[in-house]
Amino acid sequence: MSNYLTYKGYLGTVNFDSDDEAFHGKINGINDLITFEGQSVKALKKAFEEAVDDYLKTCQELGKQPDKTYKGSFNVRISTELHKKATTIATKKQISLNDFVKRAIYYAIAHEKDIDNNLACN
Repeated sequence: MSNYLTYKGYLGTVNFDSDDEAFHGKINGINDLITFEGQSVKALKKAFEEAVDDYLKTCQELGKQPDKTYKGSFNVRISTELHKKATTIATKKQISLNDFVKRAIYYAIAHEKDIDNNLACN
């Protein structure tokens, strides 16, 4: 089961609101807040695709870059024990902690289907 949709390289996250009896979603990875909704899965998918198409058309008309710009740096908050273990491994491998984290992210991306959503990350 997944709580997301993909279309034209864009990712839409989805939630169900039992009060409204409707699915709600938003497009991720863009510089704006674009939402969509539907009363059924079929309607939700259609609304998502229309939202992506409309957003891309509007960006083109405005001469605006649709995709979010990423700096390539971000803060990660982890437990002191996990920080210590990562630093120890990085030191043993004679690489920086930054390179260790970069390699761990590359590994996780290459093995995305094996990542358990319930994995405890302390």
